[in-house]
Amino acid sequence: MFEFPPTDEPMPVDGPNVVPAATVVIFRQPRTGTAPELLMLQRAKEMRFAGGAAVFPGGRVDPADRDLANVLLPDMPIERAAAKIAGIRETLEETGLLIAARTPVSAKEAADARAMLLKDGRLAPVLDHFGWELDTDSLTLYAHWCPIWERAFDTRFFVHDLGTGSVDVEVDATENTRLFWTSAAEALAMAERGEIKIIFPTRRNLERLAQFSSYGEVLEDIARHPVRRICGSFVDQNGEKWLMLPEGTGYPVLGEPGATLLRG
Repeated sequence: MFEFPPTDEPMPVDGPNVVPAATVVIFRQPRTGTAPELLMLQRAKEMRFAGGAAVFPGGRVDPADRDLANVLLPDMPIERAAAKIAGIRETLEETGLLIAARTPVSAKEAADARAMLLKDGRLAPVLDHFGWELDTDSLTLYAHWCPIWERAFDTRFFVHDLGTGSVDVEVDATENTRLFWTSAAEALAMAERGEIKIIFPTRRNLERLAQFSSYGEVLEDIARHPVRRICGSFVDQNGEKWLMLPEGTGYPVLGEPGATLLRG
């Protein structure tokens, strides 16, 4: 049976040929109610991965993300460091929001930075041009998912709190068709009403996040459940095939029937 390496190590050469990726769950203060709101985007139906589904910002780790991580975070394990950089870059590309900046960024600056990033593809020149420094400690590793099949996304999930309720975001209109803020519980309710589609990893993470009424509670939950690579497995339950997560990973709902499954 294949054993996953620790979360800060790459997949070994004798393991599946996976694609390192990063996702950022971005929190903001709620406009109404008490539960924090999360930034979600709806993928274009034409996209190969999660087409038409509502997901968190993120994408694959590029070589340039590793280069920048080696410069900015030389003391952090490169897999985690590069994933943080990729999460910040992908968030700016997909939403027009620069997260983890040490100084305030205006909407105009963010828009100009996004245009520059979309043209060049690298975050480093954008940071140099605007003189920005990143507070990468503001991204906390939350989970690590990796299906064990070829070309699967080996995805590190981070959480990040904006500490504000007023944020300008704009859909990229290529990979994504809609951006919206919602609580974890309301996102699940939207899926139940058929207003959005959510794939298996997104649903499980929304269920976990819906347990908490503040970002601080989420950090406490992370401390109780050290992050490790997890992979769902199919098991038979009363003659029905279910996709299940391992026990002890912090998720209140471990699986669902294959018949209702959206995997991405």
